[in-house]
Amino acid sequence: MTNQKSKIQKHKWNNWLLLLAVVALSVTPLMLIKDAEFGGADGQAEEAIKEIQPQYQPWFNSLIELPSGEVESLLFAVQAAAGAGVIGYVIGLYKGRSEQQNRRNENSD
Repeated sequence: MTNQKSKIQKHKWNNWLLLLAVVALSVTPLMLIKDAEFGGADGQAEEAIKEIQPQYQPWFNSLIELPSGEVESLLFAVQAAAGAGVIGYVIGLYKGRSEQQNRRNENSD
């Protein structure tokens, strides 16, 4: 029982260390590169297209016009969070099924 408890505590520390690493990787560029402009790939692609072919016209326009860049960033973050949630759910589901199958195999021996 104590061996299993130490494994759980070890996993908790691993999770916290991974979270700390993600935060450090996210914050470090913001702190080291002062007054930098962090733009998205859409803006860079649009600039590159205009530079290569100035008369280019888009095939279609956006269905809705967002009021600001902050709203666009918010929607992107919500989309990313939803995607991460789905991926996390699927990984957890398969891990749970695998553990359940392992327990069944151990009990059948």
